[in-house]
Amino acid sequence: MDERPIVLLVEAKFYDDIAEELAQGAIEHLTERGVDYERLPVPGAFEIPAAIRMATRALDFHSSNRRYAGYVALGCVIRGETSHYDYVCGESARKLQDLACEQTLAIGYGILTCETREQAWARASRAEKNKGREAAKACLDMIEIKRQFRLYPR
Repeated sequence: MDERPIVLLVEAKFYDDIAEELAQGAIEHLTERGVDYERLPVPGAFEIPAAIRMATRALDFHSSNRRYAGYVALGCVIRGETSHYDYVCGESARKLQDLACEQTLAIGYGILTCETREQAWARASRAEKNKGREAAKACLDMIEIKRQFRLYPR
C-alpha cells in the first residue's frame, strides 16, 4: 500500500519573518515533490525538539492517529550579547540529533545559527541560499533511507 507521506514543519517563531521565509522554501520543495505537510509554530528554536517528541508521544497515548513520515526543524538563532546563543544552538541541535538517532526519525535541520540578521536573511531567502528548501530535501532524503531499511511503508 502506498501511503502519501505527511511531514511536520516545526517553526520557531522568535524571528517570525525569517521563519516564514524558511517555511515557504520548505513548502515549495514539499509541494514540488507531492508531499503533504502540516505546520506547527513554537516560540523558539529551543522548543523544537520537545514539540517533535510530543508529536511522536501522542501516538503512544492514542491522542493522535497522525503519524508523520518526517519532520523539518525551522528557525533562527542570532548571536546576542550573552552566552544564551551558545546554549540554544547547542542544545537544540544535540536534542534533534538524539531524536533522529534514538527514535529513528527523519529530521531535516533548518535552524539557522547566525551572527547577524543580514546573515540569517541571506540563508533563509528563497532567492539566495534557501535553507528551508535544503532542510525539506534532507528530510525527504532521510524518509527514503528509512524506506530502504523498511522502517517506513512504501
